[in-house]
Amino acid sequence: MHVKSKSGRIFDLPSPEEEERIRTGIAADPDTYELSDEEIAQLRPKAELRKVSTNIRFDADVLEAIKATGPGWQTRINDIVREYVEAHR
Repeated sequence: MHVKSKSGRIFDLPSPEEEERIRTGIAADPDTYELSDEEIAQLRPKAELRKVSTNIRFDADVLEAIKATGPGWQTRINDIVREYVEAHR
């Protein structure tokens, strides 16, 4: 099964039959077990600095040029602004 994310990435997910074979294999392996949702949540690192959602207006040509640099353009914008802020403290 294919699933498309909001960003357009396509993920190939296992079929129900494949998922069952995976779970059966995990259950049969004495050296592992399937993690619970709570255990998975504890594994995710918490960011020290949380991102804040905001709206900002750019000139169309500026935004087009940044987006043309590919995935991660929002992170690059953040890095550019951070550089400016640190240089002007």
